[in-house]
Amino acid sequence: MFFAVFSLSQQNLPFSVENKWRLLAMMTVYFGSGFAAPFFIVRHQLLKK
Repeated sequence: MFFAVFSLSQQNLPFSVENKWRLLAMMTVYFGSGFAAPFFIVRHQLLKK
């Protein structure tokens, strides 16, 4: 029963969870970009003339 529920829940995802290393890289890029964005915005504002 768990496999049926798990396989149905994977069909709604917009990304693949089959390859755990690719998933790790994509999640790192996704969350890392969200974390880094404020720092780049502040840097851009400070360097503007």
